[in-house]
Amino acid sequence: MRIVGVVQARMGSTRLPGKVLRDLRGRSVLGWVVRAAREAGAVDDLVVATTTEAADDAVVIECRRLGVAWHRGPVDDVLTRFVQATAGRRAQAVMRFTADCPLLDPAVIREAALVFRAVPGLDYLSTSLARTLPRGLDVEIVGRAALERADAEATSFHRTHVTSYVYEHPGDARLLGLSYRPVADDLRVTLDTEDDWRLISRVAEEFGDRCVPVRTLVGWLRARPEVCGLNAHVRQKALQDA
Repeated sequence: MRIVGVVQARMGSTRLPGKVLRDLRGRSVLGWVVRAAREAGAVDDLVVATTTEAADDAVVIECRRLGVAWHRGPVDDVLTRFVQATAGRRAQAVMRFTADCPLLDPAVIREAALVFRAVPGLDYLSTSLARTLPRGLDVEIVGRAALERADAEATSFHRTHVTSYVYEHPGDARLLGLSYRPVADDLRVTLDTEDDWRLISRVAEEFGDRCVPVRTLVGWLRARPEVCGLNAHVRQKALQDA
């Protein structure tokens, strides 16, 4: 089972423009995501899917610096951008990453890939079907056939969210969710606002430039309600609004 990792990254963001290239302890936010994917040792290939917008020239420059492949495609049709990015890469499945999740745990990435490879005929696996991880640590994998079906059939916001059509219109698809303990789905470590940045910066200040195991991170946050409170008020956009 050949799994290709695709990181969606662009400079445009309605709430926090340029967030993917912000410097976090001497490494770009995108660089943190790429490092986590590489440390996991779970994907056979890795590519950053950015856009054809001039502003995303900066993303391509960073990809060159990181030594990671890139593809430039549509701005809003992210689903098509993913399919294009995997063309010619012999992907039997795609692991989706977003470049605003710098605190990904390589162990979770690795476990997700191991499970997907171990279950014959699986079409979609995610840690967010029944969320137990903090938002920003989730991992998802979609089979090539399911991704191509979504590309052929999906409309509207499903084209922005890449995989949402697969799990909202499963048909005969086989879906599998991974759960983790302790449950920490109330925590938020994704980067979408300045308050998210304040929390993530505090984590990086504490642990330095390294990947932090999810249990270590959750335990540290639980012991510091003042840090959790930095972005506790931030609400994730609904699928239809993002």
